[in-house]
Amino acid sequence: MYYTENPNSQHDIQKLEVDLLGQKFHFLTDSGVFSKRMVDYGSQVLLSTLTFSPGESVLDVGCGYGPLGISLAKAYQVKSTMVDINLRALDLARQNAQLNQVQPNIFQSNLYTEVTGNFDHIISNPPIRAGKVVVHTILSEAIHYLNKGGDLTIVIQKKQGAPSAKQKMEEVFGNCDIIKKDKGYYILRSVK
Repeated sequence: MYYTENPNSQHDIQKLEVDLLGQKFHFLTDSGVFSKRMVDYGSQVLLSTLTFSPGESVLDVGCGYGPLGISLAKAYQVKSTMVDINLRALDLARQNAQLNQVQPNIFQSNLYTEVTGNFDHIISNPPIRAGKVVVHTILSEAIHYLNKGGDLTIVIQKKQGAPSAKQKMEEVFGNCDIIKKDKGYYILRSVK
């Protein structure tokens, strides 16, 4: 189970080499973190829909070992903030930031509990296995951490709750667009 502060599974460190956003990245992964064998397809679909301007601020909620926040920081020179509850994932994210020569702000937070300030963009590949309450908290609380005109973009599989996530985002933001559908993955975006 990756949605936990201290995974107790045996370490099994692996190194991935991945092409994301037209660049090569190296990521260390381990047991007890989400999608340790590869950057999951949903994250790759999410990345393919994002284009940011240098200097914009991005919050990656549930960053895991860091593929989203790190690749965006490197490819677009955004100010990337990455949070997760999982200490093992955060340790890997810090190492991966160094490996890929970026300097995001990485710290532990159970969803938004330790987050301060506002962002131009919030992104998430939410921890589906943590349950609907956790996923919907990511969606409903995001509005409090976005600048005016800022957006929340998530990836979620249709069969794992995309329709209810879209409904929740519409309730909170008054809008939600399906940016892309790919192999059952939906990219949903709401603008504040």
